[in-house]
Amino acid sequence: MTTSEAKKPSMAGSFVDSMKDGLGAVKGVFTRERDSSSSSGSRLSELKPEPATLQANNISAWFGTHQVLDRVSLEMPAGVITSLIGPSGCGKSTFLRILNRMHELVPSAQLAGEVLIDGQDIYDPELRLTQARREIGMVFQKPNPFPAMSIYDNVVAGLALTGIKVSNDERDELVETSLIRAGLWKEVRDRLRSPGGGLSGGQQQRLCIARSLAVMPRVLLMDEPCSALDPTSTRVIEETMLELVNDVTIVIVTHNMQQAQRVSQQCAFFLASQGTPGAIVEYGDTEAMFDSPIDPRTYDYVNGRFG
Repeated sequence: MTTSEAKKPSMAGSFVDSMKDGLGAVKGVFTRERDSSSSSGSRLSELKPEPATLQANNISAWFGTHQVLDRVSLEMPAGVITSLIGPSGCGKSTFLRILNRMHELVPSAQLAGEVLIDGQDIYDPELRLTQARREIGMVFQKPNPFPAMSIYDNVVAGLALTGIKVSNDERDELVETSLIRAGLWKEVRDRLRSPGGGLSGGQQQRLCIARSLAVMPRVLLMDEPCSALDPTSTRVIEETMLELVNDVTIVIVTHNMQQAQRVSQQCAFFLASQGTPGAIVEYGDTEAMFDSPIDPRTYDYVNGRFG
């Protein structure tokens, strides 16, 4: 996708259809594959990818004729937590959704620019949407487990959607590993067949993280994942992020300045003012941005003078 063209995205119908088919497959039977020459050992460690660098170049975005982002460029390094901060309405969540092609699901949405994962354009027509979403996972502000599905089935729900084929034993291992990485295993290991909707809010959010991790993404996007959680659950989610960063690049939108300081190594400050579209005012090392920001608007925001 070129930076000189704003392209109107395709409608979401085909994705919705594929999601329905995938969810049907989740409730059915997964395809099992096993090397007949070996009865032990797992392929999961071989399938586990390295964290990736995400690069946004000159991203502009519109809903109809209303422009919400203007030429935003940001590098999100591999194995680093990057926080996106700024007042409501400055385009942070829109930017996050562009990073895994969710913006195009809105019929009136348009965008210009490019998003690269380790140099590959995720909007390249030859790259399948499911592949882009497998490599770049998403955790939303409100926990969204499939309430009638068991905890176990929630974790593996994404496998059918992304075409990952595993054996019975590998699936069991993947569920356990994903729940451990999400900080939830000890709390649910004795009730994996219980409905995911029966968990607390904080547990449901960690279940959604486990579901994202099960497809082995290289980047994990998190849109205010703790905004609806109590302080204890927030602390657990933050600890989980810090433990995950060695395995996956994380980009988090947050309105909690203390959270941005606690968990992120890099920070980007978005701002939209006086009817102008959102743009990045300043970005860099998180500690430096909070202790000695270059732009006075950044200083005012991180010190609570507006927003």
